[in-house]
Amino acid sequence: MIVGLRLLYLIFCRLLSCLLLVGRSTAAKNAEILALRHEAAVLRRQVERRPRLSWADRAVLTALAKHLPPVLRRHRLVTPGTLLIWHRRLVRWKWRQRAVRSGRPPLPEETVGLIQRLARENPTWGYVSIQGELRRLGHRVAAATIRRVLRRSGLPPAPQRASQQTWRSFLRSQAHTLLACDFMHVETVFLKRLYVFFIVEIATRRVHVLGVTARPSGAWVTRLARNLLMDLGDRAWCFRFLIRDRDSKFTAAFNAVFAGNGTAAIPTPPQSPRSNTFAERWIRTARAECTDRLLITGGRHLRTVLDQYAEHYNAGRAHRGLDLRAPDDDPNVILLPAATVRRRQVLGGLLNEYHPTPPRPPYRPQETPSSAA
Repeated sequence: MIVGLRLLYLIFCRLLSCLLLVGRSTAAKNAEILALRHEAAVLRRQVERRPRLSWADRAVLTALAKHLPPVLRRHRLVTPGTLLIWHRRLVRWKWRQRAVRSGRPPLPEETVGLIQRLARENPTWGYVSIQGELRRLGHRVAAATIRRVLRRSGLPPAPQRASQQTWRSFLRSQAHTLLACDFMHVETVFLKRLYVFFIVEIATRRVHVLGVTARPSGAWVTRLARNLLMDLGDRAWCFRFLIRDRDSKFTAAFNAVFAGNGTAAIPTPPQSPRSNTFAERWIRTARAECTDRLLITGGRHLRTVLDQYAEHYNAGRAHRGLDLRAPDDDPNVILLPAATVRRRQVLGGLLNEYHPTPPRPPYRPQETPSSAA
C-alpha cells in the first residue's frame, strides 16, 4: 500500500514538472540548455579538481543566468552570490584609476649611468663635486639626487670609496713611475747558459735589453744600470721605483745608482715571482716568440737576436695591456684604413710586421726647354 502511494506521488510530480515545462517559454528552455552545455564543458576540462572559470566562462554564465527561472538558478555551477561578486569586480575595474606620481620626473638612465661612472672613476669626489662635473657636461642634477642614486647603486660616499682602492687601480695609477728588472737565461747549442739583463717600463711596456753574459756579477749589473740612465736622459727622472728580486747581483752599488736618480729599489718578497709579474711576463713572451724557436750559438748571436726582437716588441707588436697598440705608437693618432699593406720580416721571417704603404706621388712629366718656350 505504501509502495503504491509512493509510486503515485512520483508520477504526479513528474506530470506536474512536465506541465510546468510546457508552460515555459522557448527562450527559457534554450537558455537552460546553453547553461547546461557550458557547465558540462567546464567540468569536462577539469574533472578531478575544482573548476577554474576564465573571464569568458564568467561572461557566458552571467548572460545566461538572466534568462533562467529562479528555481533553476539555484542549481547552477555558480551561485547568485558569485555572480554579484563578479559584477562588483567589474565595477571596481571600470572605475579604477592609475596612481598619478607626484614630484619630479625620474632621471634618465643615461644620467644615472653617468653618475655611477663618475663615482667609480673618481673615488675622492663627493656629491657636490659630481654635481659640478655634471653641470659642466650639461646635466643639472641636485646633490640629494646624486646621493640617492649612489645609495641605490651600493656606492658609498667619497671617503669610503677612496679607502676601497684595489691593488690593480693603485698600480695602474703608479705605473708611469715604475720600472721592473730581472734576469733571463738562454741555453745555447753547445749547452752553455747565457744570462740576459733587461728592464721594463711598466706604463708603456717598453723593454730595454741591457746586456748578455755568461758570468753576471754585481759590477757588471751596476755598469749596465749607469748606461741605462744615460740612455734615458731626461726621461729617467720620471721613474720613482724599481722592482727587483733578491738576487745577490743587485748590490748596494746598484741601488745607489738609481738612488742618485731619485729612484728607490724595491725588493720583492722571497719566492714571490708574481710580485714582479711584468718582467716575468716578458720572459715568457720572449721565449715563446723568439728564443725557443731559434738555435743560439753564442753571446753575440743572442744579443743580436734580442736587439731585433726588442725593436719589434717596442714598435711592431700589438699589446693587450695597451689597447692593442705598440709601446712606441702614439695613442692620439687614429690611423686610416690602408689601401696596400707591406710586410716586413724580422729575424729571417720568424716574425712579421705589417705597415701601410704610402701612396706614390702622381707622375708629372718635366717640361723641356723647347716646350716651355
